Amino acid sequence: MSLSRRQVTTAAVAAVPLAFAATGTAQAGGRRSRTLHIAGDSTAAQKYADAAPETGWGMALPFFLHKDRPVANHAVNGRSSKSFVDEGRLDAVLDVIRPGDLLLVQFAHNDEKEADPTRYTEPWTTYQDHLRLYVDGARARGARPVLATPVERRRFDAAGTARPSHGEYPAAMRALAREEGVALLDVQALSLALWQRLGVEETKAYFNWTATEQDNTHFNPPGAIAVARLVARELLRTRVLAHRDVRRLDEEIAESWISWPAPAAV
Repeated sequence: MSLSRRQVTTAAVAAVPLAFAATGTAQAGGRRSRTLHIAGDSTAAQKYADAAPETGWGMALPFFLHKDRPVANHAVNGRSSKSFVDEGRLDAVLDVIRPGDLLLVQFAHNDEKEADPTRYTEPWTTYQDHLRLYVDGARARGARPVLATPVERRRFDAAGTARPSHGEYPAAMRALAREEGVALLDVQALSLALWQRLGVEETKAYFNWTATEQDNTHFNPPGAIAVARLVARELLRTRVLAHRDVRRLDEEIAESWISWPAPAAV
């Protein structure tokens, strides 16, 4: 008798702890390194010297993980869940991912752009369809998919209340995570609450506000560090990572730890 897609998914979820146990065994007196791969957009991506001080939260995440939990940041400016796939970037990630690794997926900022058919997805149909490609691709390679709702923009109403900006996309991702049995990091809800606590003026110090630019989407070092801390805490809360995998969750992280390499030669 053939298995349904739901049965296959359930079996894959059940197998995850066994895969982690097998690949996490000690080698030469230490733990086997398991890489956390990030697939996402400009809010997470590596930035280079020509973009400083703009900083993706993926640049700061390694400060909160132990060295045997390295981060491979595949996030790229301007990509949606669709265009990342269409450009072959998901295939490139899946080519290097190993059993026991993690694939953390955060998209929506560019999926929302209805005027651009190369990037636009509809929350409850094509957005979920594309996210399933990441989930299924990771599981097929013995890796664990993790979905992260999109980090919030800096948006306040006249009363000083932080307002959500991602429409139905976070809800669609939450529903998909429940349906597929995937760990969910609710970065959207947590970042919205953080911006509310900080308020209209103080949040400016977390975004890429400079003498020439007022950017309410992308982060500077303090903002990237704050969001990476939220991500690390969620990885721990959801038991994707254990206490031994994380560090410095309540410690100050120096902005000077952030660096912007020279752009790659074309």
